[in-house]
Amino acid sequence: MADKVLVTSRFGRSMLGRFAERFALLETAGKPADQVFGAAELADVRALLTMGGQPLGRETFEMLPALGAVICYGTGYDGVDLKAAAERGIVVGNSPGANASAVADLALALLLALMRRVLPADAYVRAGGWSGAKPSPMLKPPRGLTGAKVGVYGIGEIGRKIATRVAGFETEVAYHSRSRHDVPYRYIGDLGELVDWCDVLLVAVRAGPDTENIIDAEMLKRLGPNGVLVNISRGSVIDQPALIAALRDGTIAGAGLDVYAQEPYAPDALAEFPNVVLTPHIGGHTLEAHVAMQDCVIANLAAYFEGRPLPYPVEA
Repeated sequence: MADKVLVTSRFGRSMLGRFAERFALLETAGKPADQVFGAAELADVRALLTMGGQPLGRETFEMLPALGAVICYGTGYDGVDLKAAAERGIVVGNSPGANASAVADLALALLLALMRRVLPADAYVRAGGWSGAKPSPMLKPPRGLTGAKVGVYGIGEIGRKIATRVAGFETEVAYHSRSRHDVPYRYIGDLGELVDWCDVLLVAVRAGPDTENIIDAEMLKRLGPNGVLVNISRGSVIDQPALIAALRDGTIAGAGLDVYAQEPYAPDALAEFPNVVLTPHIGGHTLEAHVAMQDCVIANLAAYFEGRPLPYPVEA
């Protein structure tokens, strides 16, 4: 009999296909496990598959007396209560770097669409404004990327790939992280100083209690009326009401967002701004990235069920 894996997040059928070939999947479609399965069905579940941003802690662990492994689909694991898992002896794994290239690509797509006003330009052409020679305030010459000062907040796998990509646009790149890394970019040891320095702030930091709402009203003020913000990290890193206020009063020039405070709900207020580009958390959503993440999940699950250490563990 195939090993049972409880799936606690909503996944598309195509995303689960490879797992279903190897394991017996118990899918909750994002609902609490005990609302979908009885205690007897959950009693012998030893492994759980989740999206890393979904809250997962003691309440769920208590439903699963045999649970020994939590495997996150993707790089993030900020939703998992690592302390509670460690107390239960539950190992946690993820897919480090598997979607880094895809997320970095989207960060640059958001940045270019924002700075070159691609969405207003597209709407202008579709509405006949160009053929009708109608004036458009949004199509005044924008600030280009050449020569811009770009700050990358977080220099993990994704941050490094973002820095490499944006440097190719003849920009000046600096970064902030908890420590200096061996990368060919200027290190700024204080986040506020990075924000003061840069024209563009690209957020790629790992989410957690220490980064919650760290980009707040004061940081946005320091970014300034000519500064733009792109976030492909987690919505929790930015004070969303403060961001909306900053966009409304011109405190910053614009924003590109793939993540939000409460997904899948992007505030309607954000959609009102022509200087904002929004995508539905699709940074890692490419065929290649999904295959790479699935490879990591399968390797972690197979190792656990065979009694071997996880090849891609998360350290508490």
